[in-house]
Amino acid sequence: MDIQYKDIHDFTEKDLEELFLSVDWSSGHFPDKLVVAMKNFKTVFSAWDGEKLVGMICVMDDGIMNAYVHYLLVNPAYHGNTIGRTLVDMVKKHYKDYLRVAVIAYDNEAHFYENCGFEKSKDASPMFITSLWT
Repeated sequence: MDIQYKDIHDFTEKDLEELFLSVDWSSGHFPDKLVVAMKNFKTVFSAWDGEKLVGMICVMDDGIMNAYVHYLLVNPAYHGNTIGRTLVDMVKKHYKDYLRVAVIAYDNEAHFYENCGFEKSKDASPMFITSLWT
C-alpha cells in the first residue's frame, strides 16, 4: 500500500461523503457543507490510496499560539497502517513553534492521542453545544 499525503483544501463531495460516512460521522450527510468547511480550515492534510481519500486531519489556529485539531479521521479499512499517526505528526511539525496544539478526544480515542504525545488536562473538561437541527 502506497499512501500519499497532500496539503490541499479542495475535495469533491463524493470523497468527503465516503470518508466521513466510513467512520459513521453524521457530517458525512452534508458533503456540500464539508467542501466549504475544508476550504475554510487553516490546515488540512489528507491521505490518499491512489484516487481514494482514506484519511484527513483539519486544524484551526489563531496564527501564532494556539491550534485546534477539529477533525482526524481514517477509513476503518485502513486502520493499523499508521495513517492517523502520520497525519498527527504532520500537524505537530507544522505547528512546532506554537504554544499549544489542542484536541478534544472521546474516551475511546484518548489512548491514541496519548501515544501521539498529547496529555489529558487535569483542570479542564470539554464542553459542547450541539445544534438541534442536525
